[in-house]
Amino acid sequence: MNTTKYNNLFSIVLLNSIYPLSKSLNKFLSNVLVSSHFKKGDFIVKSGEICNRIHLVRKGLVRGYFDYKNKEITTWVSVDNEMVTSITGYFKRETSIENIQCLEDTYTESISYEDMHFALQNFKDMNTLNRILMEQYYLHAEYRAFMARIPKAKDRYDHFIKISNPEIVKRLPKKYLASLLSIRPETLSRLEL
Repeated sequence: MNTTKYNNLFSIVLLNSIYPLSKSLNKFLSNVLVSSHFKKGDFIVKSGEICNRIHLVRKGLVRGYFDYKNKEITTWVSVDNEMVTSITGYFKRETSIENIQCLEDTYTESISYEDMHFALQNFKDMNTLNRILMEQYYLHAEYRAFMARIPKAKDRYDHFIKISNPEIVKRLPKKYLASLLSIRPETLSRLEL
């Protein structure tokens, strides 16, 4: 993983498109955001580590998964313009229960836990932006929770296609999509026909 700091940030433009930020918050973010490049197969965080950063994916494909009885269970996938972090590792400051792995060369911009909390305490517009982003996160979590409870594989697959970013469907390797949908790869092959 390579990391650098620079002042002309993709994240600032994207965040301002979600909610207009003050000049002072834009300046603060331009000084604290870190740009990173992860190669395909790299981990942003591994289970058992504390994740100190929340990442905005500029370009790439990332999955969250955990190990259960020598099997990798994919729980979520994110692509360009989406945020990724370990919920337990970042928000609770505990060791992560999941792995976050890059499935393509991935470029992110990230903010540390400390800088995020400084911004929340010192910039009113950061609180508004944070609320909007949390609402989006909870909506996606609800969609995934519903999907996981749909009993038939075909209906789960159809629901996933309906709620997901089309880029995920195009770019996600089939074995990870099958894991995410809790079906065997052979079943997925039949569903896609």
